[in-house]
Amino acid sequence: MDLKPLPFRSKLEEYQQQAEHLLEAHGSGDPQAIRVIHENHPRFLDARIPWLPRSLSDSEIRSAALDLADARLALARWYSFPSWAALAGYLAAVAREGPVFRFESAVEAVVAGELAALESLLRDDPELVGARSTRVTHHDPPEHRATLLHYIGANGVEGHRQKTPHNAVEITRTLLKAGAEVDALADMYGGRYTTMSLLVSSGHPAKAGVQVALVETLLDFGAAVEGRGSARWTSPLMTALAFGYARAAEALARRGARVDNIAAAAGLGRPAEAARMLTTADAQSRHRALALAAQHGHEEIVRLLLDAGEDPSRYNPEGNHSHSTPLHQAALAGHDAVVRLLVERGARLDVKDTIYRATPLGWAMHAGRNEIASYLRDLGPGTV
Repeated sequence: MDLKPLPFRSKLEEYQQQAEHLLEAHGSGDPQAIRVIHENHPRFLDARIPWLPRSLSDSEIRSAALDLADARLALARWYSFPSWAALAGYLAAVAREGPVFRFESAVEAVVAGELAALESLLRDDPELVGARSTRVTHHDPPEHRATLLHYIGANGVEGHRQKTPHNAVEITRTLLKAGAEVDALADMYGGRYTTMSLLVSSGHPAKAGVQVALVETLLDFGAAVEGRGSARWTSPLMTALAFGYARAAEALARRGARVDNIAAAAGLGRPAEAARMLTTADAQSRHRALALAAQHGHEEIVRLLLDAGEDPSRYNPEGNHSHSTPLHQAALAGHDAVVRLLVERGARLDVKDTIYRATPLGWAMHAGRNEIASYLRDLGPGTV
């Protein structure tokens, strides 16, 4: 099947047709249908990690007895709603020529890069720039209350709306010139986050080649370089490093983000600063520094930390892919020299990450790091 998001103002009957097609395609073993059901129906998700599909084969998903109610539920969650009833309620709201319709129209213009349409909507209703989403989702918390600017982050909002148009910088400038609050907070990932934090942890703007330009634009309009909000991802610099976006982190550092701890210096690849900070760094900072240095491929700093007694086999700290070890991250990113250094210094090859249950070799194979995979495989039993 070819399941694509419907226009936001489609009729419930059109979603019903999609659900019927999804059920029929599941019965015939269609790969996309199997994937949509596996990744969205609660029956097939991990009890501990609600977003994680359980380790089930396609044949197990296909053989599961499903009816139309199941297909509706999976489809609604694919659109980020918690239930079919929530989807129906949303459609009833956007069917009326009211504030929900106007806001959702503006969101569509933002994520599609339709600058003229966005400018027209803002002229007709200047208060739109400060309006917030009323969508109810199946995420934590269920109402993210994003502003139009938050959608620029392409993160934390509805899955099918996490995309970055080629003119994202122009869209951002338009919103900010119209009065968008640059550091407005939205409720996502169990905390409260600004557009900046969402932006520097999102792959969509990075792949579109505009992440750094968007960072610069937000800063030009007064975004806090040290961040705002609550919970884990409040520091833009440390967030960018944790998610592997070195260019965004470097841009933040150039614009004044403090590099006043060994973890930041390690992630940015500043060995002299890391060495200077080592003697006064606390245990957690040193632990985080090893995680970031391995992830970003800074061999000299990894060596410095190992010489100081850091454990190469320990799981990374919370906020830095704590389900994995430094060796997992180095293998995934293709940092051959760091992989070899960690192994030479005793990193265990048989440690499995706590989400996907794979060793560093498995991660290297998944990422297509063939030379690293070959090296780890040749080390013998216990690497798979």
